[in-house]
Amino acid sequence: MAEDPSYTSSDDAADGPYAEHAAGEQRIGERIRAALASRTAIAIAIAVVVIALVTLAQIQGTGWQRLLSLTIWGITFGSIIALGAIGLTLIYGVVKFPNFSHGGLVTLGAYVAYTVVTVWPGQSAALRPLSFGWDLVVGLFVAMPVVGLVALVLDRLVYRRLRRQQASLVLFAMASLAMAFLLRSVLYITWGSDFHFYYSGRANPAMALPFNIRIQADQLFTLGLAITLVVALYLMLERTRLGKAMRATANNPELAQIRGINTEKIIGWTWLLSGALAAAGGVIYGLASQVRPEMGFYLLIPIFAAVIMGGIGNPRGALAGALIVGVTQQVSSAFISPAYGPAIAFLLMIIVLLLRPQGLFGH
Repeated sequence: MAEDPSYTSSDDAADGPYAEHAAGEQRIGERIRAALASRTAIAIAIAVVVIALVTLAQIQGTGWQRLLSLTIWGITFGSIIALGAIGLTLIYGVVKFPNFSHGGLVTLGAYVAYTVVTVWPGQSAALRPLSFGWDLVVGLFVAMPVVGLVALVLDRLVYRRLRRQQASLVLFAMASLAMAFLLRSVLYITWGSDFHFYYSGRANPAMALPFNIRIQADQLFTLGLAITLVVALYLMLERTRLGKAMRATANNPELAQIRGINTEKIIGWTWLLSGALAAAGGVIYGLASQVRPEMGFYLLIPIFAAVIMGGIGNPRGALAGALIVGVTQQVSSAFISPAYGPAIAFLLMIIVLLLRPQGLFGH
């Protein structure tokens, strides 16, 4: 019986043009997936979101001067988010879990400063053009170490025990969620559920800048404080033995222990720094709005969005992500209620998780 020339065995097909075509399609698919997961793709996606927000604002009749003012306000708001985000990303980088109680630490910082302002003998005169006086500055420097110590105590009471038991990431996350509710309960019991202001009825006029931009002196103080703290943290991480030990512990804790680094001591310093930065963020956030028990909880979504966008565990990425989140939230207020601003941060977080879960600066 003559053999059919059109017949080919499976092995022949695997080596034939069909296999080459399938392999070519696979390579194209891999290149497309790699391109979508690149930093460039993330940057383009974020740019598209920003352009869409600006376009919607223009459709609603918002002028360019107003948009420029919102952008500058967004940078100042982003600096508040950055202080919380950098503290959160430090904890993840060294201790390796998402600390959901970080929002409670932010709120606690605001309340400690509020207490200092309240018990200050007489009402401190405003440091013009700022709206606050020396009492709030003292409150800031009191709140940072106090909240840092509270964060350290929480670690020693709860998280260090879990580390010794080599608990799973889920247990760490659940424990931090429990600590978040505990902190909020303490805030309610101690200060009540009412809103508070550092100074009731004190004028806080805006200054006129070029291009008809109006900005409050408090916002410039917020930006300057955030820049100072971020630069100080960067220098500490890059130039000091503590910072190098912290980075070594974050990269490989077992190797760091072999090299003689006391990782538990480094973890303690990380909690102190994280709590202090959270307190600073809470104080200046309370200056921009009201001091209330839920303020840190509502700030938690933008903080997590900034951390994820920049790359979990990366302080530089947290700073960049915070500025992006702050600007997009403020620009969105040109056409939607500011109460929906966190939805924009949530949208950016989803985009990054879908395209590049390791974030802009992650590997």
